[in-house]
Amino acid sequence: MREVSGAPGTAAGGGAPRARRVLRGAAVALAGLVLATAGAGYLYVEHLNGNLRKEDLHLGDNKLDSSKPDARGRRPLNILLLGSDSRNSDENVRLGGARADRGRPPLADVQMLLHLSADRDDLSVLSIPRDTRVTIPRCTDPDDGTVHGERVDRINASLQNGGPGCTVATWEELTGIPVDHFMMVDFAGVVAMADAVGGVPVCVDANVHDRRSGLRLREGETTVRGEQALQWLRTRHGFADGSDLGRAKAQHMYMSSMVRQLKEGTRLSDPGKLRALAEEATGALTVDRGLDSVGKLYDLAQDLRQVPTERITLATMPWVYAPGGAHVLPKEGEAEQVFSMIRRDVALDGRGREETAGPEAGADGGSDGAGDSADDGAPAPGADRADVAVRVLNGTGTAARPAVTGRAGAVAEALRADGFTRAAAEHTPRSQWDTVLTYPRAGQRGEALAVARSLGLPDRAVRHSAGEPGLTLTVGADWREGTAYPAPPGGAPEPSADEPPDSLDGLSGDDASACMEVNPNATW
Repeated sequence: MREVSGAPGTAAGGGAPRARRVLRGAAVALAGLVLATAGAGYLYVEHLNGNLRKEDLHLGDNKLDSSKPDARGRRPLNILLLGSDSRNSDENVRLGGARADRGRPPLADVQMLLHLSADRDDLSVLSIPRDTRVTIPRCTDPDDGTVHGERVDRINASLQNGGPGCTVATWEELTGIPVDHFMMVDFAGVVAMADAVGGVPVCVDANVHDRRSGLRLREGETTVRGEQALQWLRTRHGFADGSDLGRAKAQHMYMSSMVRQLKEGTRLSDPGKLRALAEEATGALTVDRGLDSVGKLYDLAQDLRQVPTERITLATMPWVYAPGGAHVLPKEGEAEQVFSMIRRDVALDGRGREETAGPEAGADGGSDGAGDSADDGAPAPGADRADVAVRVLNGTGTAARPAVTGRAGAVAEALRADGFTRAAAEHTPRSQWDTVLTYPRAGQRGEALAVARSLGLPDRAVRHSAGEPGLTLTVGADWREGTAYPAPPGGAPEPSADEPPDSLDGLSGDDASACMEVNPNATW
């Protein structure tokens, strides 16, 4: 079976110029639901802004710092897309069933991280199964001050600990990836937006009937609308082996198909439909306070639309069943390899980036600065270790663990003992997963590598970044003790900087020939 993937995109539509001007923007929403929202005059914009529900981005004790900028000062962007099973309205109860659940705190049954590269040339979307067993960090409910203590549970339950900001904190603790924004949609929003765009073509390789979700389709291609679209996105037992893996692939396929339609400009040409989509989409969305207006969503959409379809990749976190089979766990080694690629702004399609010529070579060639001169690990000509100034910062705190006191001082002292007498600890608070040594000018790479060799840092930790005033070492959560960087456990080799694990089932956004494999137990 060939499968397809994609990620959110935008299209202006083919209506009158006034219609395009009124509602031309588009922004990502869960499972390929594209939010077309821009203003039709100031009052209408304010009305749409009022439709959006806003909540705090992060409810944990310690948020990770934003991703490092590249050599040109551009930052990657990480957006967490959530699907809520809330039964907080009559319509959500009707669509979701389980009337006894009305009013209970919702679960985040669909979770995808969208990673937009710093150069806006590629897009990676990573799903995590809802039954993944994780540590949910301590979160404080911003509405009533309730403190939810740290616990081990399914990742979808994190939404019940104060809201989506706790799911963000859980993702950061699990993956080490800093989350910049979140967007969450409920059952009614899925149905309304699927109708507003005229339906989405999907395909199955056999007749399918999943009695739990209600999905019933004939073999071949069908354009799903309304409740049928919701059934497609919710079904788990209908596809593949009946696990979340099949459900995630079906969501990826739906997302990809919708994006291709919108990029072709064949949908949303009617001003009335555009207005209806704006109303439904903004009314269905909960966003963080950094995305609290249709103007900000429009700006986000403009960034997303730059990505070529063939550079869109969707995948599911490598996972294994926990003992007993009630939960799943990140697959040891391989899940971390995927998380590390996203943290280092490496595309999940494994294709890397072309390097530019001249003194800025390496700025576009990945985050390891490949292509810079003076990369033999020695200081620049005419310089010695005593002339190399290094700022050392403590970034060891995470959402669940406080920073280790004195880390910056201990590492700076080790550098001074090795001849880098200008190494100095600073007390600027930081929080990041990976230990990173950054340099702002290409000619400093040799000095940076010399510092890295002194501490045993791998080359992948050395990055050309415009974000700091000079050579800066941030000791991350991966190095909480000792003055020599820890080697991989068990003598394992360092992970590849640019290649996903072989088991990662990445799907490309330009593959339009997808058909979901139907679970043999769900055919008719």
